[in-house]
Amino acid sequence: MAMAAEGDKRGPKYGARVLQVEPYGAEVVSNAERHGTARQQFTLWLGSNLTIADFALGFLPISLGMSWSLTIASVLIGNFLGAAVLAGCSAMGPTYGAPQLIIGRLTFGRVGGYLPALLNYISTIGWFAVNNILGSFGLQELIPHLAFWQGALMLVVLQGLIAVYGHNLIHTYERIMSVVLGVLFAVATVITLMHHTSLTAYHPSVSQPWVLFAVMVAAAFSYIGSWGPYASDYSRYLATGTSRARVWSFAFLGSFLASVWLELVGAAVAVLAASTKGNPISDLHVVMGGFGTVSVIAIILGGTAADALNLYSNSLAAGAMDIRLPRWTLAVVASLIGLGLSLYGSGNFEQNYENFLLMLGYWFMPWLGVLFTDFYLMKRYRTAHSDTRMKSVIEWRGLVSFLVGFVVSIPFMAGSLFQGPIAKALHGADLTFYVGFIVAGLCYLSLSRSRDQVRAPQ
Repeated sequence: MAMAAEGDKRGPKYGARVLQVEPYGAEVVSNAERHGTARQQFTLWLGSNLTIADFALGFLPISLGMSWSLTIASVLIGNFLGAAVLAGCSAMGPTYGAPQLIIGRLTFGRVGGYLPALLNYISTIGWFAVNNILGSFGLQELIPHLAFWQGALMLVVLQGLIAVYGHNLIHTYERIMSVVLGVLFAVATVITLMHHTSLTAYHPSVSQPWVLFAVMVAAAFSYIGSWGPYASDYSRYLATGTSRARVWSFAFLGSFLASVWLELVGAAVAVLAASTKGNPISDLHVVMGGFGTVSVIAIILGGTAADALNLYSNSLAAGAMDIRLPRWTLAVVASLIGLGLSLYGSGNFEQNYENFLLMLGYWFMPWLGVLFTDFYLMKRYRTAHSDTRMKSVIEWRGLVSFLVGFVVSIPFMAGSLFQGPIAKALHGADLTFYVGFIVAGLCYLSLSRSRDQVRAPQ
């Protein structure tokens, strides 16, 4: 994509302005437009993960009958790995000043990058619908006679406006939400812990606990790691010389703390409610007692914080497919599609949500395996200023490695819609994410070396 050169000559058109519609799309950010600090990654990922989806995910281990020790361990491990992936992607932003999928063109080529861009377009729309469904459930808890479609429409309008204004408003909104939601969920946590007797009395007994442990690790990892394909969308305006270590650290801490916190709160609420309705919002309302209404408001606000990112990055994914429409127009289109999916998917929510989570990682981990090998292991970032591969049509080594990683991981898949032979032999344990990442990375490294592609100087 072309550099936004006009800003270099005439000064920034956008800069740090918040209440201005972002004039750029998927193009590389010029030096004149660079602004912000690495610390903003903390509030961005904290605010966007204090959300409905994380809270609802906490219900999964309880529905599987997992003990507290296994629940806590799986949540910590899954989110540690997922947050590391997200942070690794976020740290690429300042180097190239580009959205994550545009950075991916370095390893896949312009046309070769259409496939991951399409997959991420579908993923972001799906996450938008998931959050919007739960947020609409929350509005119905607050306003009993509100129809589901009315609540969904209200949320789409709010989230769509934030996405239309773009990068700077999103950062500002997440900074506010990180404080507001942090306080509200802190109170909710205290109220939940007041029921410590009931929580400590929870002692389920299940067979093959390690299989359930693997399922929950995979689900937690898939949720937070699925932010990876658009993490640099929110760090690309940082100055080129911004410390990658600081960007990584702040992105990791914000996403890890928020996800672990909300998932454990969700698990506690699931135990206290002992609900089989598949609607975590109504359970929260009941468990919180007099604070129930405020807690539901927090859940709804958290959903808007996450969905603003989903819609914004969806528009950049469309731009990465060279769809020649203004970014704000693409955000509006995504809002309408997401609204339709919300209305369609509001039934049988719990099962659909679990399936969606477990399927997400099947495409993005092989993609990230190639990208991370190229950027970190082969040190491509050291020659970022002179890297011309982004203009190539197809980078076959990257595309082949991605496909090989995905195909090799198929036997390890353990979703409810499909279970591979190795997953069956492991009694349903899902190792797809790790296999796809490692195999794709090793394949890319091997193909690159076989073509005498030398590492950049140390």
